[in-house]
Amino acid sequence: MSRILLFILFFPFVFTGRANTPEENFYYENAVYKEDIKSMQMFRNGFELSNPILEMGEETPLVFKFDDLSGEVKDYYYTVIHCDADWNESFVPQSDYIDGFAENPLNDYARSFNTSFDYVNYQLFLPNENMDFKLSGNYALVVYENGDKENIVLSKRFYVVEPMVEIQGTVRRATLDAFKGENHEVDFTIIHENLPIENPQEEVKVVLMQNNRWDNAIRNLKPLFIRDRALIYDYNRENVFAAGNEFRYFDNRSNRFNGENVQATDFFRPYFHKTLVPDEVRVNKRFFSYQEMNGNYVVESQDPEVDDFDTECDYTFVHFSLPLEAILLGGTVNVFGALNYWNANKTNEMTWNFNTSAYELTLLLKQGYYNYMYVYVPQGSAVADHKNLEGSFWETENDYQIFVYYKERSSRYDRLVGYRQLNSKVDRN
Repeated sequence: MSRILLFILFFPFVFTGRANTPEENFYYENAVYKEDIKSMQMFRNGFELSNPILEMGEETPLVFKFDDLSGEVKDYYYTVIHCDADWNESFVPQSDYIDGFAENPLNDYARSFNTSFDYVNYQLFLPNENMDFKLSGNYALVVYENGDKENIVLSKRFYVVEPMVEIQGTVRRATLDAFKGENHEVDFTIIHENLPIENPQEEVKVVLMQNNRWDNAIRNLKPLFIRDRALIYDYNRENVFAAGNEFRYFDNRSNRFNGENVQATDFFRPYFHKTLVPDEVRVNKRFFSYQEMNGNYVVESQDPEVDDFDTECDYTFVHFSLPLEAILLGGTVNVFGALNYWNANKTNEMTWNFNTSAYELTLLLKQGYYNYMYVYVPQGSAVADHKNLEGSFWETENDYQIFVYYKERSSRYDRLVGYRQLNSKVDRN
């Protein structure tokens, strides 16, 4: 019983913070600053697994959601901040990039119903009648409390793109890795028929991401070849990612039975607990292909009494376990994925249990279907290593996002002029 009480009392506190640069610039990331805030999501309306990318002038808005587990209705406000390609505040006046009001109350909310955890679900559509966007680029949605911009609750990245260029690309087994077969090489070409670029080495910036992760993103690639209206990025080393493995998954959509990879469902009044099947290190295992969601998750329920997933899905304590022969020194082991906004920090850091010879972690998660992986984070490193514990195989299915930014010499901001997502199986060379 003492172990159960420990899990009930332990409430993860997510704090990854804004960092000041020497120029006093603000760096925005996907982050939650209050312990009561859970299940922050943002996607294109009607497409829950989509990236939060809005094309200028289109009618499909972005949907933003989160839960406040304090159970109290708060006086929340929101604003948006235009950022450069590296997510530092661009310091363009808000009146230049916002059409409407820069600060607005977040007043679309509903209380949970028939759940063991009382929470308030908040939702927001962007753009809306109070706010639209004049400029393309990176944006950070910032929610704060009581009209105090210093009392930040969360920040969420999203994108507004003006499609000025065409991106053609492929994903292949890395050219210099033909025998080991552990890496993916992403080759692409930017065709800019409608965008005159005088100095592509200085005016164009490219960000290449794997499964929407920022920590291992490849930035500032320069074109290897420059041809008439085409920039070619056909490298052998600079555009290579460790392919990793298919994401692990578990089904937490019902509290009546055990879903896939759930070993036990228990109710210790007043909360539900899910114990996952103990995992295995896969670095020396054979590769096995299966369909998953590339690290994402969806909030859903299979319980017949649940009609509204936003307000009727319950929260459960989910217990992860990764047995190992010995503790890993010099770093931490973390549960990693969209379930913690692709951050590796104290909230998802696993604890070594000497009695069970396993890394263990408990997370409070809303009912749904989840992907995740285990990563090793060396001390002092900002990059989570997914190869050490999961293995790496070129056959793995991954999504790769390509963002193209353009900033001519006289401009004050990075325009997002192109976006393309490639899939390592669909777009395989």
